[in-house]
Amino acid sequence: MLDLAIIGGGPAGLSAGLYATRGGLKNVVMFEKGMPGGQITSSSEMENYPGVSEVKSGFDFMMPWQEQCFRFGLKHEMKEVLRVKKIGEHFSIIFSDGSEEQAKAVIVATGGSPKRSGVKGEDTFWGKGVSSCATCDGFFYKDKEVAVLGGGDTAVEESIYLAKICSKVTLIHRRDAFRASPITLERAKNEPKIEFLTPYGIDEICGDDSGVTGLKLKNLQDGSAKEINIAGIFVLIGYNVNNSVFMQEDGTPLCEINEYGQAVVNLKMETNIPGLFAAGDLRKDASKQVVCAAADGATAALGAIEYIEHHK
Repeated sequence: MLDLAIIGGGPAGLSAGLYATRGGLKNVVMFEKGMPGGQITSSSEMENYPGVSEVKSGFDFMMPWQEQCFRFGLKHEMKEVLRVKKIGEHFSIIFSDGSEEQAKAVIVATGGSPKRSGVKGEDTFWGKGVSSCATCDGFFYKDKEVAVLGGGDTAVEESIYLAKICSKVTLIHRRDAFRASPITLERAKNEPKIEFLTPYGIDEICGDDSGVTGLKLKNLQDGSAKEINIAGIFVLIGYNVNNSVFMQEDGTPLCEINEYGQAVVNLKMETNIPGLFAAGDLRKDASKQVVCAAADGATAALGAIEYIEHHK
């Protein structure tokens, strides 16, 4: 039986493995069907991790993590986890090939991914002017004009954030009404650098070899066309969390999840199921930053060590 099973190999999962093995757990396995590194490996530039002054690609940034995190005995198995079940005091890790593994404690760090709009040009210019994280990439557009696509709290809040950096922010939404909270929306409307374009949709994201240069828009009420020049666009229309490993055969989740499918945890990253932890972008109120995911993983590992010690 494993001391600890870690599901997911991004910054949260790797950090959990590092702290768990360095903290004394001897039989710790990280299950990740691909190479470790997580979503950040697809980022073209990583420059805001404390202590790392050199600007690197996400792939190059994550390379040393593997060597360091495996140094103390963490094992990696390229297996796809279908679900986690609670069997008495222990957990059963069920894999897609039908095999099972038992563990005393489990940390789930399967992350998630931003929803994409499917607009023409989005995939072409993703990472070259199309982003889903203003906190990550906003600085690259200092004193430039950008657009934000979305109508929820995240889209409006990030527009306010970008207005402090960029010369102009065009907030594009397909409806006149916004899902964002009235207070947040009022703050955005009082920000002179934010222009609201409703009800508009994007027909195409345009660009050249240097990246995004503009948008072709369509008024969804009267069908009229409009073009704007921008240096970047932030697609903020939602986030899909990878929570399928929590789902049991009857369709109910193993632990408490909120209306967005995110795991509800306390400050120790504990779910409401003793011995089951969730870390990184999967959990409620995650900041979706590498440094925060790494901290989550370390916190979850320390909690798992404490749990295992108390249940010897």
